[in-house]
Amino acid sequence: MRSRWLIANALWLQAGWWVCVLGAERPLLLLLVIPGVAVHLRLCPDIHAEVKALVRVTFIGCVLDSVLGALGVFGFDAWPLPLWLALLWLVLASGMRYSLAWAGRHWRIGALLGAIGGPLAYVGGARLAGVSLPLGALETGLLLMPIWALALPLLARIAARR
Repeated sequence: MRSRWLIANALWLQAGWWVCVLGAERPLLLLLVIPGVAVHLRLCPDIHAEVKALVRVTFIGCVLDSVLGALGVFGFDAWPLPLWLALLWLVLASGMRYSLAWAGRHWRIGALLGAIGGPLAYVGGARLAGVSLPLGALETGLLLMPIWALALPLLARIAARR
């Protein structure tokens, strides 16, 4: 069950990313996040610890993106950030104790993959979701590299705390 759960969780993260990003233009898609998170919580072995992790990681992520938006890195159509992006943080948080937990245990690999994957997800997602990147795509990606090199392993460790 453990490996099946990790695979299912990783698939949920991918599906959830697409649902949230495409939900920026098609808001009804965002309704799919609710049952997705509900199923996730139903399958979690420790629901109380998971809810705490979801709240912590989602809050930190929303603050991070709100600050980056306020600093002019992103141009959002809502303040402090759009609903689809807050829900995307919730989806990402649901993987921090499972399919992304390795990033907290093996922080060098987590930092490397965060530095690559984080900016790629943002720049690709911005194009699909209609988020402007006032600094330019390349400059935004380069700015996000060190942020995500720190963020991915730290968020995984924060999520692991009980």
